[in-house]
Amino acid sequence: MSPTAAPRDKALMLATLALLVWLPLPLGSNQEWSNGLFVLLTALLGGLWGLQKLYPGAAGNSGARQRGSALRKSIKPALPLFVLLVLCQLWVCVQLISGISLDTGASIQYLMLGCAYALLFLLIVGLFHTRSRLTLLLGVLVVSGTVQAFYGSLMTLSGIEWLLSGPKTSYIGTATGTFVNRNHLAGYLEMTLACGIGLLLALRDGRSFRWRHLLELLMGPKARLRLALVIMVIALVMTRSRMGNTAFFASLLIVGGLFVMLNREHRLRNGLILASLILIDVLVISQYFGLEKLKDRLINTQLQDQVVNGEVVSRANEIRDDLYIYAWPQLQQNPLTGSGAGSFEASFQRYPGEEIRAHFDHAHNDYLQFAIEYGAIGMLPLVFFVLGALYHALKALWRRESWYRSGVGFGAAMGIIALMIHSATDFNLQIPANAATFITLCAIAVLANSHSKPRSLE
Repeated sequence: MSPTAAPRDKALMLATLALLVWLPLPLGSNQEWSNGLFVLLTALLGGLWGLQKLYPGAAGNSGARQRGSALRKSIKPALPLFVLLVLCQLWVCVQLISGISLDTGASIQYLMLGCAYALLFLLIVGLFHTRSRLTLLLGVLVVSGTVQAFYGSLMTLSGIEWLLSGPKTSYIGTATGTFVNRNHLAGYLEMTLACGIGLLLALRDGRSFRWRHLLELLMGPKARLRLALVIMVIALVMTRSRMGNTAFFASLLIVGGLFVMLNREHRLRNGLILASLILIDVLVISQYFGLEKLKDRLINTQLQDQVVNGEVVSRANEIRDDLYIYAWPQLQQNPLTGSGAGSFEASFQRYPGEEIRAHFDHAHNDYLQFAIEYGAIGMLPLVFFVLGALYHALKALWRRESWYRSGVGFGAAMGIIALMIHSATDFNLQIPANAATFITLCAIAVLANSHSKPRSLE
């Protein structure tokens, strides 16, 4: 690597961070122009990064050789996951060429997005393979989540109710940030909260537990990070997203319980840190920002119409279960090959019954939609990709000899599990901003184990 390669590498790194921050701003990038911009910018960044690695210039010094060695160390475990993403996109090509797809235009769009996600995964692993850069990546995601949370909460509490592009027309009275749907803000916050909690745990020191250390955590140098977590928890509650909140706290309890159990030496310290996240943020702060309304929404969820003496006295306020029932025959139509990536909206219209009183462009269940569109052949690589990323995250979590790797593994595992739970009732992975952030989280899971520590590599 030439002496000028490192500045170019850092420029690509900063541009990638800017892209990650940008993605949620234009309505989650869930529009045709923002989809195209994401694909274009990712292809540009990936192409520049690839050219830099293919043509590094004059031979460098020993530091350059160390950087090359560190990069290979990070890329090697990521390659199998990258191949799985590529295999999925190859299957979409087969769907297009063979005429399987029932919506060619949507399948082409999903193919371009899928290629961008695969390239972004490789780009994140290739650019953030040192500890300081990985810390920067986590910090930027936390800042982005905090900005979304602050903006969403401010719009709701002030009564202004504006998106960046204009006034809100739906989900009035709930926080949506720069997303249209409150559930998508909740999905984004689940991942950025996980990054923040992971970073908080990664930056622990190895001192023996003292009660004053807990006070330092709440009021010391890490107070800004704790404040960011508080703001994001407030906004998560204010989304009134039932599964979003359930997924976040379920993943926190699952991964947190595993984390505390594994580390016997610092069990009290780690337990108190996690307990403070739940007790202080939820039971104290969120109580003043709509926790009671979220509880009422959970209790008042009604899946079926109430009928008395043959008359409907109360309409169901949740029809997603009916949607799943009518989408099941659609899945059975082509369980192996699918109906084509992105074809759900076009192919579902002949299946719904009279209970479905609205137009649905997504299945409100990522698992069901992926199965319908990609079939078993196309979905299996995605399943193994997520399981592989989760394996890397849990492997890092298990590494008790490294506080940092264990903490980053905690955050990655928590974020992956949270979105997997939420995906059972929503379509976060169909929103480019959330899908790209999830891919980034999977790359962080790999880097939790394989990143290099020495500062001399920067």
